[in-house]
Amino acid sequence: MLFKYLILFLISFTSFAEGLTLVAVGEAELMAEKLVVREPYIDGSFSTKEVAAMNEMAALMRNDFSFYKKNFSVQIVGKNPLKSFESLNFSDLKSKAVQYLLRIQFSKSGQNVKFDFEAWDTLKGEKLVSDSGVMEVNNARAIGHKLADMTYRKITGKASIFNSKITFVSDVYSKKSSKDKTTELFIMDFDGRNVRKLTSHNSVVLSPAFSHDGQKILYSLIDTKVSKTRNVSLRMIDLQTGDNTVISNKSGINSGAVFMPDGNSIALTLSHVGNAEIFIMDLNTKALTRVTRHYAPDVDPSISVDGSLMTFLSGRPGKPMIYTMDPRGEEKDVKRISYVGRFNATPRFSPDGKEIAFASWLDERFDIFRINSDGTGLSRLTKDFGSNEDPTYSNDGQFIAFSSQRVISSRSAVQNIYIMDREGEIIGQITDNFGNCITPRWSKY
Repeated sequence: MLFKYLILFLISFTSFAEGLTLVAVGEAELMAEKLVVREPYIDGSFSTKEVAAMNEMAALMRNDFSFYKKNFSVQIVGKNPLKSFESLNFSDLKSKAVQYLLRIQFSKSGQNVKFDFEAWDTLKGEKLVSDSGVMEVNNARAIGHKLADMTYRKITGKASIFNSKITFVSDVYSKKSSKDKTTELFIMDFDGRNVRKLTSHNSVVLSPAFSHDGQKILYSLIDTKVSKTRNVSLRMIDLQTGDNTVISNKSGINSGAVFMPDGNSIALTLSHVGNAEIFIMDLNTKALTRVTRHYAPDVDPSISVDGSLMTFLSGRPGKPMIYTMDPRGEEKDVKRISYVGRFNATPRFSPDGKEIAFASWLDERFDIFRINSDGTGLSRLTKDFGSNEDPTYSNDGQFIAFSSQRVISSRSAVQNIYIMDREGEIIGQITDNFGNCITPRWSKY
């Protein structure tokens, strides 16, 4: 029973949903600056796939900026002039108070497809960004995200989410005839496109976590094919090489792992000591340093950017609640910070370490909350929008991805991944028709 309880403690709780209402919380809406991404100028004869990739690149950049809808209002203003790419007339855009123009031309360069990109401040008549290179059908999306990010950085002076990735778990390939559901690990662009399967265990994958450089992912595996005891092992996949290695396979639970800021060690939950406790492991030597020591289970750590604070889920009050402590010592400065709901789950730091997002069971469902890391400033981010779990901040801290469950019928429900801004305004659903999609984790770059 203890093992089953701990597994349930670690895994996102199954929940049900009803209703669909958009709820915004917090700051007043700012005036968004108008931005136009022109249809591509196509100079020459190209294959159907190449033309489709060109049009997708322009559409992708529009979609990218639409996520920052409090900053940018993406406009559709007329069609491209019939003149060449060199001709540029801002008068029509100025009359409509369009602040920014993004445009791209495709032309032949031998056997290659060449692109030329420009971003302009139309009110100042100033070129902000220019770039050129070779496009291939299979890298059009990556180029589009890169160009959009270059423009966003020039305008705002900050990094965007456009190059970021989200890893998640899905049961889409689980056999319907099987009594035991299987899940695998996947990765996708932040907008839900370009989905790739990362594992083929035909077992149960849990709790993914990116390294700080986005090149590695930790995850846990319940290998149902090997042992009836269903030991939970910890593994790591290298996205560059494809190497998949076992990091920890001690008796019981090896789960809930996250990278420490140095990138050379991880915080993880182990139960080989008889109770679920949090340790720090050196990835090179596998040496363990114990962080928590309590008769109640302590699981699911998340570490602040400077490594000075850890948030985690603890059963110390008799039910799972959110705590913080200094991970640089055993049981150092332990503090309970959440008191909302019957129980809590999956606390995650914002990139700057100032906030923690978590799920809480309240009103017979899970909802996402945000709280300052010192325990002040509690905000409810979702309400009457299904049952919502597994929050994860974007790399810039402006958005939160989460899984949300919708009831389909009295006997079935489906979970998908959504994105909202940090104030709770829903941006949109990014997975669909891909089984139950859970535990999203956003890359840190």
